[in-house]
Amino acid sequence: MDSNVLAEVINDMRKREEKGKKEYGTTLDRKDLSDTDWMDYAYEEALDLSLYLKKIILNRNDKVY
Repeated sequence: MDSNVLAEVINDMRKREEKGKKEYGTTLDRKDLSDTDWMDYAYEEALDLSLYLKKIILNRNDKVY
């Protein structure tokens, strides 16, 4: 039996895929992107994540830059 956390993550992933289908008209099964394209997209997402995390850290520390 899955944990509640795993079930929530799976649910989030399904929602994310549905959003992607609506926004881009396809899924990750698409064949028109190279591995380099996928790496670039993943890198851009990681950069976004680092910004979101830093924002939370700054908010928690009450630091203003």
